[in-house]
Amino acid sequence: MLEIKNLYVSMDGRELLHDVSLHIEHGERRLLSGPNGSGKSTLVQTIIGNPEYTIDSGKIIFDGRDITNENTTTRALMGIFIGAQNVPEIPGLTVLSFLKHSVAAHTHFDTGRDLSMADFLQRVELAREELDIPKDWLNRGINVGFSGGERKRLMLLQLMLTKPKLAILDEPDSGADADTQKQIANTIANMTDTTFLFISHQTQFTKMVGPTSTTKIKNGKIIGGK
Repeated sequence: MLEIKNLYVSMDGRELLHDVSLHIEHGERRLLSGPNGSGKSTLVQTIIGNPEYTIDSGKIIFDGRDITNENTTTRALMGIFIGAQNVPEIPGLTVLSFLKHSVAAHTHFDTGRDLSMADFLQRVELAREELDIPKDWLNRGINVGFSGGERKRLMLLQLMLTKPKLAILDEPDSGADADTQKQIANTIANMTDTTFLFISHQTQFTKMVGPTSTTKIKNGKIIGGK
């Protein structure tokens, strides 16, 4: 599903990742661990194509295709999802409108067909009920006035609707209460067609997810679990 080969990454001339190689199989729940500043978030941002990070050498292969030079939008449409630790507020853009554009873009990319409003609303309703998300949330601005835990539940809603091949979750437990953490872990367990790469510093949450394997990173280098 994901193969990273001898990756060197820098920002403003400073090397952040050094000769990183990683191989993740379809269906894994891979934990990426390491101390703060070790390079975990840098690796995540590089995988999703954040242009602030420069790939000096190496390759990123996703689902059999070299995406090293692909932009973030293409990577997302191919099936790479990012659940960021800190997400911005977007006043004026409702949750429902954002989800509609996101799901429609994925549907057209995958099938070449347009998404009908009826199909979209049905899918939203099923996912909303499963996550116990109040209906009025859909008409509010993206993350405007939402608590940390509520933002994580909105992330899960998008995750369930887009059904990515690879979901990268950067500290999904951060700012989430115990019930929301359990909900996140249950969602990961139920989405068996999605491969997960996640970062967490909380032992209890990690146990709930039950990672199939662990990769450790320190000082921008993989030190275990390739």
